[in-house]
Amino acid sequence: MRRLPVYILADVSGSMRGTPIESVNSGIRQLHRDLLGDPQAIESAYLSVCTFADRAAQVVPLTEVALFTPPDLVATGNTNFGDGLRLLLDLFDRELVRTTPDAKGDWRPLVFILSDGAPTDVDWPRYAQQLHDRRPANIIAVACGDQADATVLKQVTESVIRMQDMSPDAFKAFFRFVSASVKQTSAKVGALSDGDGITLPPPPPGITIVP
Repeated sequence: MRRLPVYILADVSGSMRGTPIESVNSGIRQLHRDLLGDPQAIESAYLSVCTFADRAAQVVPLTEVALFTPPDLVATGNTNFGDGLRLLLDLFDRELVRTTPDAKGDWRPLVFILSDGAPTDVDWPRYAQQLHDRRPANIIAVACGDQADATVLKQVTESVIRMQDMSPDAFKAFFRFVSASVKQTSAKVGALSDGDGITLPPPPPGITIVP
């Protein structure tokens, strides 16, 4: 079975401390539970959780749903967005199985980037440009709260949504959207060509598409 890699790249800088980061942790646990109940997702979806603050890190490597263990993320530090994007590019090169003349590789990855602020580093534009130009994945960026800079996220991907409210219920609704997106993509991967984009489910109330 070909893998559907799913990456969550979460901002864990100091501004996410308290309720927001607790809500992200709870949301990832909920996402895992939801996917465990979906036969197609269990067959094809592989999850990875990555973070960025002062530095970026892959907290959970790409793991099949049945063996995935949700992490306990902690918020602290600055918003080194560029290192998070650099990490994604590196992981795509290291972890993804490429299609060859003899065998099919992984499906095009599904990536969710969450950020609640603006970058504090100066290197992010070149990594954003690489992701935008190469289009190695279906990337959905989420601007969390009033302080998130959606114009920055637009330089990474055209698919940007805004989550105005950062309450636990809002994050719960967002991760249900992530779950529905993974399930819908898992169910359709057999009909997709390798370079195809995806059709996302409608975002829940309180989450709007950034034009």
